[in-house]
Amino acid sequence: MLQAALAYLAVLLAMSAVTMVVYQADKRRAEAGQRRVPERVLHLLAVGGGWPGAWWAQRQLRHKTRKVRFQVTFWVLVTVHLFAVATAAYLLFVR
Repeated sequence: MLQAALAYLAVLLAMSAVTMVVYQADKRRAEAGQRRVPERVLHLLAVGGGWPGAWWAQRQLRHKTRKVRFQVTFWVLVTVHLFAVATAAYLLFVR
């Protein structure tokens, strides 16, 4: 069980790092008036385990924090991710 928890934390860390880089690139593109990273990509990174990095990047870069629809979708996806992880943990380790 410890190995699984450490593996999950490693995935969160790696995905968060990637997600922060993508958010930073999107912020730079927005400021430069260039083509943006699609919101779908940002959401897929978040639900794939990068949500801590996405949350941090949103706060540090002040990026995507005022778009209510984006924020609602983001937090729904965080909830979906956490529910999926909790369900997997239950099925693998408790049952």
